[in-house]
Amino acid sequence: MSRVINNLVKSNKGFTLIEVLIAVLVLSIGLLGLAALQANGLRSNYGAYTRSQAVILVNDMADRIRANPTAAASYNNINGPGGGADCEAADCNTTDLALYDTAEWYTSLQNTLPNGTGTVTGNGTVFTVSVMWDDGRSGAVGAGCGPAVDATPGCFSTTFIP
Repeated sequence: MSRVINNLVKSNKGFTLIEVLIAVLVLSIGLLGLAALQANGLRSNYGAYTRSQAVILVNDMADRIRANPTAAASYNNINGPGGGADCEAADCNTTDLALYDTAEWYTSLQNTLPNGTGTVTGNGTVFTVSVMWDDGRSGAVGAGCGPAVDATPGCFSTTFIP
């Protein structure tokens, strides 16, 4: 009987080492999956952050137009930074305030969103404010929002009546 037990002990040598190696392999694959899940979560969180910032910036421009109703037409067809006087340092007329608002808004777009840009279109009664940014961090930004425009995923637009 002791001979049979000795033979069994000799044949099981190294078996525990194989079990440990398989456990380490399974654990490694699990940790790699966890790291990928964490990276995906961070990417999604950043995308949600930029979308929230875009909504805030669109509402900022809508509020600027609503606050300056006599020069609402001056905000029409804006697709680049404005200019004009510094309305915080000196008094401005309503048209200069519209140019100043546009310059401030574009500065906020560029400082807040990656490759942020925006447009304002309207007819004096109904306005559409669009914000585009590089959501995929590829360096590409769309020309506008909507089904008729080839837009990047980073695009938010709203239409309102001041």
